[in-house]
Amino acid sequence: MDWRNAALEMAGVIGAGVAVIHGVLVQRLMVRPFEELALANGRIRAPVRRLAPLLLHFSTVSWFLGGLALIAVASWSERDVRLTTGVFVGALYLFGALGNLWGTRGLHPGWMLMAVALVLIAFGVSPLLS
Repeated sequence: MDWRNAALEMAGVIGAGVAVIHGVLVQRLMVRPFEELALANGRIRAPVRRLAPLLLHFSTVSWFLGGLALIAVASWSERDVRLTTGVFVGALYLFGALGNLWGTRGLHPGWMLMAVALVLIAFGVSPLLS
């Protein structure tokens, strides 16, 4: 295995790991309080009660699947597939890093981990750009 494949795999592991931790924290700190509020306040309609937790976990699922995709393409994919996967997953991670940086004003390790994953993705696909 060369360094570029290892970089893509490490980016995938970081992304998937961040996603799992993110999912646990979102469930505990956002979804549960929202559900308790929805039950206490009968004014929140059923479609919103069902949809809000799914939307809160959408980024978790995207980041996790992106991490698995990076791990998969590092091992056995063609040049174009690696580049395309790197660009799409990199865009997801960039949005997550910037959103986390802005939302927490830099006081959260999530944006740093996503930034590290972005650097690893860039390194992993860099020879493919030439």
